[in-house]
Amino acid sequence: MQTTNGAFPTEELRGRFARARRVCVLTGAGVSAESGIPTFRGGGGAAVWKGLPFDVISSAEMVERDLQAVWEWFDFRREVIRVVRPNPAHEALARWQDLFEDFTLVTQNIDGLHQAAGSSEVIELHGNIWRARCVMCGRLEHLSHDHSQMRSPRCTNCEGEMRPDVVLFGEIVPPEAFERAMLKAQACELFFVVGTSALVYPAAAIPEMAQTAGAFVVEINPELTPLSGFCNEVINGKAGEILPLFDAR
Repeated sequence: MQTTNGAFPTEELRGRFARARRVCVLTGAGVSAESGIPTFRGGGGAAVWKGLPFDVISSAEMVERDLQAVWEWFDFRREVIRVVRPNPAHEALARWQDLFEDFTLVTQNIDGLHQAAGSSEVIELHGNIWRARCVMCGRLEHLSHDHSQMRSPRCTNCEGEMRPDVVLFGEIVPPEAFERAMLKAQACELFFVVGTSALVYPAAAIPEMAQTAGAFVVEINPELTPLSGFCNEVINGKAGEILPLFDAR
C-alpha cells in the first residue's frame, strides 16, 4: 500500500489513469456527506424516528407492520435531501464517463446526486430514495420532489401498495445490480473506492474482487478504513478536492 497525504496522486497513478481503458468506481456515503447529506445511518442527525431506532424504521419488518410510518420516515429523508446539490466529486465522476472506453459508476448512495450531476447508467446497489416500487407487481415509479402524493401511494398498474425503492435492513442487495457491479469490477484495469467505510457487505467485497482479477485499486477517503491495507494506493483527503485533479489526463 502506498499512502498519499494531501491532494496530489502519485505519478504512477496519474500514468495508469491516462492509459486506462476500463475504469470502475464505487462510491459511498462520504461523497454525499460533502454535499451536506447526513449519513443514512445517522437518520438525519437523529438516532430515532418517533421513538423508533433508525434500523427499525428502515427495516423490511416495518414495511410489513406499518408501511405508512416507513413512508413518513422516507418523506423526512427526502426533505433533507431535496435542497442538496452535487459537489465537485459528483461532477468529476460525471466527466469521467466521457474519458474512458468503458466506465462504470457503482454507488451505495440512494440520493440520486450522481444522476443530478450528469452521470448515466449508475449501478445503484441500495436503490433510490426518489423511486417507489409496487409490493405486488414490482412496477417502479418516480416520486416528485414535493409531498403532495398520497401515502402510501398506489400502483398505477395493479393498484397495489407502493414502498420506497431502497434496500432496507433485513433485505438483500438486488442480485442483478450486484452481478453487474461484480462483472465490471472484475473486468476493469483501474478501480476507485471513494468515500465508503468498506464495512457494509456485499458492496465492500467489490474492490476485493477487482484486485483479485488484476485491477489497480485506489482508495480515496479522509481516514483509513478496513479496506486501506490491501489497496494499491490510498489517498487521504476529500473526494471533492481529489477527484477533479485527475481531469487533466
